[in-house]
Amino acid sequence: MDELVPGGNLPLPGGALTLAVPGPFDVSALVTDDGGKVRGDADFVFYNQPAAPGARLSGQTLTVDPAALRAGADRVTVVVSPAEPGTPLGRLPAPTLQVTGSGGRVLARFTPSRPQRETVLLLAEIYRRGTTWKLRALGQGYADGLAGIARDFGVEVAEDTDTGPGQGTGAAAAPRTTGAGAGADPHTDGFLPLVNSARAAAGSPAVVLDGRLTAAARAHAADMAARGRLGSEGADGLSVHQRVTAAGYAYLTVGEHLVSGPRDAAEFVEYCLSGERTRRTLQDPAFTGAGVACVPDKRSGTLYWTALWAGPLTPGGLARTAAEVLALTNAERAAAGLPPLADDPLLTRAAQAHSADMVARAFYSHTAPDGSEPWDRAAAAGSPRRTIGENIACGQRSPAEVVRGWMDSPGHRANILKPAFTHLGVGFAGGGSAGTYWTQLFGA
Repeated sequence: MDELVPGGNLPLPGGALTLAVPGPFDVSALVTDDGGKVRGDADFVFYNQPAAPGARLSGQTLTVDPAALRAGADRVTVVVSPAEPGTPLGRLPAPTLQVTGSGGRVLARFTPSRPQRETVLLLAEIYRRGTTWKLRALGQGYADGLAGIARDFGVEVAEDTDTGPGQGTGAAAAPRTTGAGAGADPHTDGFLPLVNSARAAAGSPAVVLDGRLTAAARAHAADMAARGRLGSEGADGLSVHQRVTAAGYAYLTVGEHLVSGPRDAAEFVEYCLSGERTRRTLQDPAFTGAGVACVPDKRSGTLYWTALWAGPLTPGGLARTAAEVLALTNAERAAAGLPPLADDPLLTRAAQAHSADMVARAFYSHTAPDGSEPWDRAAAAGSPRRTIGENIACGQRSPAEVVRGWMDSPGHRANILKPAFTHLGVGFAGGGSAGTYWTQLFGA
């Protein structure tokens, strides 16, 4: 079973899939073509309309058979909202999606970062890539309920006082966000002074605008505006992080805000400061560069923003990151009464090569496309260790976050706390669809 992080994806086996979200939530789904738009209200599966070709909802469980979807359908987006309408998701436990294959085997689980003011969440999507169907974890929040999602996916919304799919909330829609964004035009005037004022208030150093980050932000905002929907991956298959590396910016740390709705830089920054997660990104002291772009949807006039934040990859920064992962790992071992692991340069060389390879060849696995396994990579790096173990992760933005994630996963935790291991190598690379790729290579 795969534990997914936002942006993580995996290929799906054939047959029907069962997607369940236990807890005080309603589950919905949207069936769309690759452009992200429904053909009509019949493509919206929710409690009052529980079935569409290839998709059926029963309580909190959605069954999807990709082969049985209507002609032209390339994507099914899974949506979760509070069972009590209007309740902010921040007042509820974080929703957990469990995906089961036709044989009853659990394929994946995904728990997004806990939402705050959002009242609905795009949790995941099942999408076609060539002849293969895949699952991607999302975690994109909306503050204006199902009506906001319906509008973005092309469902007609009537403005009245009822709420629900195909109906309005009776109030102006709030900006929708996944976490980052903005573009280079008059709407972004004043962006940098506003941002640096907010950073100064938090004790963080100022950022400077970087042309590479701005170019990547502009390309991503334009893609979202052309499709009329927020998303971390564009129609060309490039993630926002791949745009950053393609622009020539190698990063050690990265953040993003993808937002639709704000009319100027002041509204955009105000929105980013209004939520704990988005505020933390804007004020993160690790960031030294920023890029911003804003592009209108020519059909609706809605402004789509991309803001990118990053700290550059340097040899010293990479060494400090690896050292922090080692220190946090040894703190967990000490708490369990185990001796510390020693830094191993040869294991580090192999771990770093694997993280870079996952970015370069767009895969996420212990087995590389050439069939090599962790012990093969350790031996190729010249390591004499006879017993080898490996933890990998993607999407986490800091050493603390990645070690915490490994400790929350029984298999990864077992490697960290294995008494026989004596040495550790740590690798990190930025880019790819998930943004960050981490490797721990253990040896004894």
